[in-house]
Amino acid sequence: MITIGSWMASIGSPYAAMYAATKAADEQLTRGWAAEFGPRGVRVNAVAPGVTLTPGNEKDRPIVDAITAGSSAGVPVQPLDIAYGVAFLAFDQARMSHATTLYIDGGISGTRLR
Repeated sequence: MITIGSWMASIGSPYAAMYAATKAADEQLTRGWAAEFGPRGVRVNAVAPGVTLTPGNEKDRPIVDAITAGSSAGVPVQPLDIAYGVAFLAFDQARMSHATTLYIDGGISGTRLR
């Protein structure tokens, strides 16, 4: 099982506390479900995407670019980046990943100042 959270669960951000709280709850559910279902052979992990550029927000590209400019990667996440993270966790090569959150965020959660 792979849940999808958000990089926002790991930072404090003005005017986004409720959104961040729901994403933090997702990470807690992932850990709880891993503890509950892991002994039955079910791996439960999460993917936490960063600011992602999609066809739906392409019109806001300047804002997306400004938000991600200070991240380690310096560019927005692409949907395919998220898919690669999900695929990795789904493959047997990740068999020892349990209750893990894989941040696919270009480093923004580690480099964001506020």
